[in-house]
Amino acid sequence: MDKREQNEGTFNTWHDLPDGGRQYRLAIGGRQGWKAVYVKEVNAMEETRAFWQEIYDDQDQLVEIHHKYPVDTGHQKVREA
Repeated sequence: MDKREQNEGTFNTWHDLPDGGRQYRLAIGGRQGWKAVYVKEVNAMEETRAFWQEIYDDQDQLVEIHHKYPVDTGHQKVREA
């Protein structure tokens, strides 16, 4: 299995980027209606450029972003829940 097939099997949605790369997204439901969305951005060779987690509240408003790759920045609040 190549990298593209593996990413398509792991992430439930994706779209092509203008430079030939892709952005993959996977949403996971959490408690109290919150959700986490994992986002992976790759280049045309399917090599990871960036990976982060977005946290949404029960009103589907972005609350936090956690950049994990290339540098782990920890959870950064976007707005108060």
